[in-house]
Amino acid sequence: MHKKGKKLVFSNFSRVMDKASQSLVSIIILNYNADQLLLDCVESIMKTNYDNFEIIVVDNASADDSHKKCKEKFKKIRLIENEKNLGYCEGNNVGIKNAKGEFIVILNPDTTVNPDWLSELVSVYNKCGEALYQPKHLSLNDKSVFMSAGNMMNVFGFGYAREKGKKDINQHNTVEQIGYASGTCLFAPSSVFKKVGLLDPFIFLYHDDLDLGWRAAQLGIKSYYVPTSIIYHAESYMLGWNSEKFFWLERNRKYCLQTHYSKDTYSKISSTLALVDLLIWLFYFSKGFLGSKIRAELDIRRNKKKILERYEQLENRKKISDKDLVMNFPDKIYVPSNVSGKNINSIFNSLIERLSKRAKKAISE
Repeated sequence: MHKKGKKLVFSNFSRVMDKASQSLVSIIILNYNADQLLLDCVESIMKTNYDNFEIIVVDNASADDSHKKCKEKFKKIRLIENEKNLGYCEGNNVGIKNAKGEFIVILNPDTTVNPDWLSELVSVYNKCGEALYQPKHLSLNDKSVFMSAGNMMNVFGFGYAREKGKKDINQHNTVEQIGYASGTCLFAPSSVFKKVGLLDPFIFLYHDDLDLGWRAAQLGIKSYYVPTSIIYHAESYMLGWNSEKFFWLERNRKYCLQTHYSKDTYSKISSTLALVDLLIWLFYFSKGFLGSKIRAELDIRRNKKKILERYEQLENRKKISDKDLVMNFPDKIYVPSNVSGKNINSIFNSLIERLSKRAKKAISE
């Protein structure tokens, strides 16, 4: 009994010492009516084998009391209650501003995490340094299927999750540089947010992570995919693929193009962008979402002054040229078959690929 007691004391002491030597990680979970998903997410985090972390649940005025139930069950979490729905970007910014950690994690409430997820992210950071990181995302419903093997961006502002819907057969089993880290689970040292800035509140939701990754890349800060860190994602528990989501995706895609590209770059690809826009008009019409496209166009026009101010701000800070960045962008994109259908997807992708190569050539001249 004496030896066992001594061993237990030593084990506890060792765990305390491990925690003391670990940097604090602030895990921010933005909640909006996530119900049981939020509790499942936090419960999985509690099984993490990295000891030094804090959980900040930021609630965007949920009506389902999920945030209160979570605080009641998990006393150690920090709960911040916003008086109204601030959107994905500003809601997470509230969490980032209140975070104490050397590292920040933005994590969706419709996820659960593998026990090693955090220690693997920290381990790869120690090798690769200041950057944005994302884990391997597998489906919460079928843990053998990819939700994302790293997010990629296209020259026309399209963002997509690599390998989504495909079986995980270890086709991406090494750390890789990617286009941008998915906001479903994004890990970075807090110093990155100080250099790059917070999430853009104008975006509100969707393409916020693409925007952040693009801004980071313009400053020479890379994004990485870490396959040994694994999370499970239920995907878009709020909107799914509907007219509202299509509005935000298109509005924010055009916003990113107009704020990230220099006027010279935009001029060089303007004719190609016009052809892409025609394809998108046809695509939205075919899906019955023409109203979403019209709303997106009108919103961009209404906010020309704000867009110009943002453009000037980013252009003055840019360290890496558009030319150097876009050459690494993939020409093909991925559109889920449940959105486009296989035939339309194939035709759309073929046209986008050809137009992408044309745009890159124009930018390089």
